[in-house]
Amino acid sequence: MTSCTIPDLPELHPTLAHRFSPVRFRENAVVERAHVETMLEAARRAPSAGNSQPWRFVVGVRGDDVHERIVRHLARSSGAWAPAASAIVVNLAVVGIEDAPGWEYSEFATYDLGQAVAHMCVQALTIGLDSHQFRAFDREGVAAELAVPPHLEVVSMTAFGVADHRPGEIPSPGTSRERLALEEIVWLEAGDGA
Repeated sequence: MTSCTIPDLPELHPTLAHRFSPVRFRENAVVERAHVETMLEAARRAPSAGNSQPWRFVVGVRGDDVHERIVRHLARSSGAWAPAASAIVVNLAVVGIEDAPGWEYSEFATYDLGQAVAHMCVQALTIGLDSHQFRAFDREGVAAELAVPPHLEVVSMTAFGVADHRPGEIPSPGTSRERLALEEIVWLEAGDGA
């Protein structure tokens, strides 16, 4: 059996090291259909429990009707910055079985949706687009506006575009760029809990 050499001290990929959630986007940045399709393809390839793929997306590109319909349901906080993003994606989880009301589709649906959105956001970074995931909007209003069927649940949104600032340039009230240390989030040995 041949051995496989793993680098002694792997570095965090630069794409991930520079990721942040902007609160201001360049209003002149235009996202092309090919950009959106590439991001959605990354989401499509995300892993899911039993390959169930319990995610659906509604894409609004700034200037189109869908974007306008999404934006009218933003909360005041997200409404201050998200409309300037080049695209807003509504992230939906398949929570029920379409023709069997009351039956759960997958207990991992929202977890799997999160992975798909993460894949989409990393792909966006590789093509020069920043992203900001958020939940400050009227979920019921969005569901009604977009005629979301009852077996789907509106979970979150992601704004994509080119940031008009760098991390830390615009302070967000009540938020911090500081991350917990690995020792604070990982238990390496049994019984090492907090």
